[in-house]
Amino acid sequence: MTTTTEAPPHDGAWFDALFAAHAAAVHRYFVRRLATSRDDAEDLAAEVLATAWRRRDDVPVGGELPWLYRTAGYVLANHRRKARALPVAAVPEEPDDVDPAELALDDDRVRAVLARLSARDRRVLLLVAWDGLGGDDLAAVLGVSRGGADAALSRARARLRTAWSEAEQDDDQTGAPPGGDRTADGAARAANDEA
Repeated sequence: MTTTTEAPPHDGAWFDALFAAHAAAVHRYFVRRLATSRDDAEDLAAEVLATAWRRRDDVPVGGELPWLYRTAGYVLANHRRKARALPVAAVPEEPDDVDPAELALDDDRVRAVLARLSARDRRVLLLVAWDGLGGDDLAAVLGVSRGGADAALSRARARLRTAWSEAEQDDDQTGAPPGGDRTADGAARAANDEA
């Protein structure tokens, strides 16, 4: 007599476990990609989790987080299509110890370099650097094979290095401040750490 092993049911207990394990990661996914507000990030994360509940039978066992990230990518794309101008966020109550001018230069440099990359290269790099994905999980989110994901990451890293070098050359030619060698080192490290 043969027995078949069935996947555990996608019931309320399954969703509670999914939420406990991955809700914070889904929320961080949006916080890192939205410059608007934490409320938007919370709303979009809730939308992803609601989708997971509605489509619970489609969520692969053992591949929950990549499925959530892929869904988050679709939700974010829809949100950006509908986006409109939002008021500037409120100033925090407590001052930060970091020099805002230095942070602004660092942020500007990173944004400028990322803007030189294709949307796909940015997505691959951010999934690795911000969300800690790699290997099979990255492949699942991108909807490609493991080899395809590795190749996409390798190409994106090479293009990041090239774009960073070009930005430094542009700064040297225009006399602009370097805008944070620390960030350059950090970006290079992030690009190489996952190699």
